[in-house]
Amino acid sequence: MSKPAAVKALSRSYAGERALTFLVGLLALLGGAFALVVGFGLLGEFRGRRPLLDPLALGWLGGHATPARIAAIVLGVLLFVLGLRWALRALRPEPRPDLDLDRTEGAELVVTAAAIAGAVQADAEQLDGVSRARVRAVGSRTSPALRVTLWLDEGTDLKHVWAELDEGVLTRARTSLGLESLPTAVRLELDTSPAKRVR
Repeated sequence: MSKPAAVKALSRSYAGERALTFLVGLLALLGGAFALVVGFGLLGEFRGRRPLLDPLALGWLGGHATPARIAAIVLGVLLFVLGLRWALRALRPEPRPDLDLDRTEGAELVVTAAAIAGAVQADAEQLDGVSRARVRAVGSRTSPALRVTLWLDEGTDLKHVWAELDEGVLTRARTSLGLESLPTAVRLELDTSPAKRVR
């Protein structure tokens, strides 16, 4: 399980959200820095004393009121639609892909994401030292990936669990699904031992 495989399995489609958030934050930072530079008079005393809304710009907007209003309305609607789309995309449930094993007409064979996750989870829970497991199939139909969380008993040999998971459970999953690679992100947690009653 290489690092790129784990990143692919862990990452939801957040690249667009991250890039847009970064750009908005960068623009806000640059705008604030520019306002500070002008306000402190580093670009000249005259610029530092001018009003926030430039009289020349206000004069131009007053002379071209109708096109300015239309442009402001179009920009506002565009920003609203983009923001709404961004919010809906961020809130949508993550897809859990089914895998097409055979696409032959009349003999299609599809393995559901729940079946993949359930089989890998049942196999992982059989490992020595694993008290319970949770598996999610993520990605796309053509490029599925897994997210595996294992809860380990206290005193478990971590190297042994890791080897059994990688060479046993995940290899069997790849082979049975006919995949060359199955990117997997693994999270290991120490299971809490049951509380002992004091009498």
